[in-house]
Amino acid sequence: MPFEVQNDKHFCCQRLVAAFGAELSLEYDTLLVAGGEEPIYLPAENKTPAKIIFREDFFASALHEVAHWCVAGARRRRLPDYGYWYCPDGRSAEEQARFEHVEIKPQALEWIFSSVCGYKFRISADNLMNGQGPSQQFKLQLVYQVWKYCESMPLRAEKFAQALAREFNRPMALHRERFCIGDLVEFNGIGNTLT
Repeated sequence: MPFEVQNDKHFCCQRLVAAFGAELSLEYDTLLVAGGEEPIYLPAENKTPAKIIFREDFFASALHEVAHWCVAGARRRRLPDYGYWYCPDGRSAEEQARFEHVEIKPQALEWIFSSVCGYKFRISADNLMNGQGPSQQFKLQLVYQVWKYCESMPLRAEKFAQALAREFNRPMALHRERFCIGDLVEFNGIGNTLT
């Protein structure tokens, strides 16, 4: 039986930033920063640390952006926004399939981070104009990737998850049975969920 989950989209952002700072900022010369109009990653320059900037003060945005940082290799972390392409809302079916492919690992980590915090994860296809929700294939691949991460996560992700567990006083509880396709809630982009 899952434990109680918080659903407030502004859930404890200051605690999240503090957990990241205490566990990862110094070692990786990276700050987690709230308040962006849009999320973006800015690499370190000269004596300025790298910045993971998440949207406004949205908890899910912070978790998602940290997840991208956790899967980005050293080369990508030297590039603005990790050097990723971003095709805006209104993507074709082919572009959407490409988007889903690159989002599997970050959204899998976001789901784990959400679970550790007690925050409800919402899968996102990020293609609202075309009315396309996440494909069934994306959902299946996401669950499979989470299961793989339950066995072994990237080091930065593991450290962040442990910091979240300490900050939110919750167990890591990374067991496959906690992550099922039937538990996925879709985000429709306007603060509501599709079931």
